[in-house]
Amino acid sequence: MLEIIHEILLMVIVVLAIIIIESKNFISAIILYGVLSAIFAVVLFQLQAPDVALSSIVAGIALFGVFIFVIHKTEECE
Repeated sequence: MLEIIHEILLMVIVVLAIIIIESKNFISAIILYGVLSAIFAVVLFQLQAPDVALSSIVAGIALFGVFIFVIHKTEECE
């Protein structure tokens, strides 16, 4: 049963990555990136790599914050 869930999560990661690349709206792309990062951390936990999963969560949160900051600053300039 866990193998099926693992395979489904991997397919969801690929689909989300394609949706993020094709997205025209930056905010929705960033939100979807946060979801993708969380799913990736779950996959890493399933692979019994909790230390890598925790560092992935920290990096995902940091990038999420940087993306929001940059979009906010570029909207101020326009």
